[in-house]
Amino acid sequence: MNHRKQAEQILEAIGGKENLSAATHCVTRLRLALHDEGIVDQEKLNNIDAVKGAFSTNGQFQIVVGQGTVDKVYKELVDLAGVGESSKEEVKEASKQKMNPLQRAIKTLADIFIPILPAIVTAGLLLGINNILTATGIFWDDQSIIDVYPQWSGIANMIIIIANTAFVFLPGLIGWSAVKKFGGSPILGIVIGLVLVHPDLLNAWSYGEAVKEGSVPTWDLFGMTVEKIGYQGQVLPVLVASYLLTKIELFLRKRIPDSIQLLFVGPIALLLTGFLTFIIIGPVTFAIGNWITDGLVATFDMFAWLGGLIYGGLYGVLVITGMHHTFLAVDIQLVGSTGTTFLWPMLALSNIAQGSAAFAIWAASKDDKLKGLGLSSGISAWLGITEPALFGVNLRFKYPFIIAISSSAIAGLYISAQGVLANSIGVGGVPGIFSIVTDYWLDFIIGMAIVIILPSVGTYLYAKRKKDV
Repeated sequence: MNHRKQAEQILEAIGGKENLSAATHCVTRLRLALHDEGIVDQEKLNNIDAVKGAFSTNGQFQIVVGQGTVDKVYKELVDLAGVGESSKEEVKEASKQKMNPLQRAIKTLADIFIPILPAIVTAGLLLGINNILTATGIFWDDQSIIDVYPQWSGIANMIIIIANTAFVFLPGLIGWSAVKKFGGSPILGIVIGLVLVHPDLLNAWSYGEAVKEGSVPTWDLFGMTVEKIGYQGQVLPVLVASYLLTKIELFLRKRIPDSIQLLFVGPIALLLTGFLTFIIIGPVTFAIGNWITDGLVATFDMFAWLGGLIYGGLYGVLVITGMHHTFLAVDIQLVGSTGTTFLWPMLALSNIAQGSAAFAIWAASKDDKLKGLGLSSGISAWLGITEPALFGVNLRFKYPFIIAISSSAIAGLYISAQGVLANSIGVGGVPGIFSIVTDYWLDFIIGMAIVIILPSVGTYLYAKRKKDV
């Protein structure tokens, strides 16, 4: 492949070098900040050999090129455009100017939670392995693997400790990522997060029982009573605390000489944030988080099938807008508060549906490039990454996307009506079954069958009828 020629064609399709503000790349995609996305010739872009799809999200125009090729095309592109190589942060800053307040808020959440997602997903997969070892009724009616083979019990216990760590110390992970995003010192973010789950505090999961028994421990601060509780599994307290910590730290750094900052900035910022968190921020956000959780649980308890129909159908649309990142925080809050989530299983099925539709285009198409894109993006979606399938195939022809979200709506209705739950967030595709509570495996498999068969058959037959692939 002539990478310079490919770069020239891409530059021409996006409106020339005058339309390119900044550029960077990730493992598979060019990430561009454009002055005007409206002048991009999408059809011309799709016909370029190196391009496997393109889409706009969070103010960035992203072009899927593929692993191993993207860095070579990128070097040629920046050389031709004369923009110089930019960091991801520089491109994000250039893109941010075109966002409205809601988009900026969603982007902030995404920038905080996406860096910690590998730890959460890994924990989910390990919990799935533990489920297989410890759950009854999978291989034997009333026994688990460790019941039949006790020598595996030590392994299972070690796995659960490793898997649970990300959730037990979740505020530490969020604190690190949030403070880093807000511009403070990430190490202080880790500390404030771990402060909120200190073992001397009442565990948040024991709070309800302690309230019933009247045994909630307290501090007496000059006559003011403050509950001595932790915030295990909570999202909002550490998010707000991290923001406050960063603001205090930056305020102090501007006013305290460099030579003594180490002695004063960290201690003052942590003490002020800690006091305000335990006295005000924690109790208020803890209540808000519980209201959100209780409201969602109550809604799905009363109208499970309707909630599944709506969320299952709309999740693919949320991915297009970037708003799906908001629900990542909700999923984490649900797992932290209740130990399970009913939203994430629908996410996994939605991803599978998009992959199935892409596979159907692969099977129906006579175009070699489109067949390759359909196959590779279908595999990617089945493994939890849907953007190549969404923007490279399904939205391009529209009907695969419509058939996919309709199928995931039906599957969402079914699994919600059956009460399917996940122990944690895992890989949002076919491997996602390992994160599902084992009692619901059969119902989840039926949901998987729906989102494999309906999009595959429906898209294939429609494509053959339209003859547009």
